[in-house]
Amino acid sequence: MNRFVLLSFDVEEFDMPLEYKFPISAEEQMRVGKQGLDALAPVLADPAITSTLFTTANFAMHYPAAIRQLAQQHEIASHTFYHSDFTDEHLLSSRQKLEEISGQTVTGLRMPRMRKVSMQEVKKAGYLYDSSVNPTWLPGRYNNLHLPRTLYLDEGMIRVPASVSPLLRIPLFWLSFKNLPYAVFKRLSLQTLKKDGYICL
Repeated sequence: MNRFVLLSFDVEEFDMPLEYKFPISAEEQMRVGKQGLDALAPVLADPAITSTLFTTANFAMHYPAAIRQLAQQHEIASHTFYHSDFTDEHLLSSRQKLEEISGQTVTGLRMPRMRKVSMQEVKKAGYLYDSSVNPTWLPGRYNNLHLPRTLYLDEGMIRVPASVSPLLRIPLFWLSFKNLPYAVFKRLSLQTLKKDGYICL
């Protein structure tokens, strides 16, 4: 049986300090975001790996050469226009700007911080799939325990949730990778891969 690892990275301005009322300039947000992208270079350069880079149009406009180069090997998808500001109009404008910069057709969306978004608006903006669901409970963020753990259709839109473990729905996203012991994260990931046939990281 074939099993698949759907590897994705959010490529964005580093605005997390703003959530905690800590000032950070737009220039510093971009510098730190690019530093994070550069740290991924050894993984992204591996010819055996093709990943999806959910990119804000704002970041891509600051580093168009890097995005164009990465687009030769990886899928470029939308992370909306700005990481900290959103209107429905940004769905279309970010897709168009990312297509202009990357030279790719952009078909995927992930909302910053996995925020809710209207599937009708996503379809209207021309996307084919959405990966803005983390089907778990994250205190202070969301409670999506009622949503499917694996790929499903929502108002005609393909939705690809971030993977969570079977039964307890432990999220297998960056925060878990950073904070869980590696052996625990790996075991949960392998359990999920065996159960679902794929894992979306």
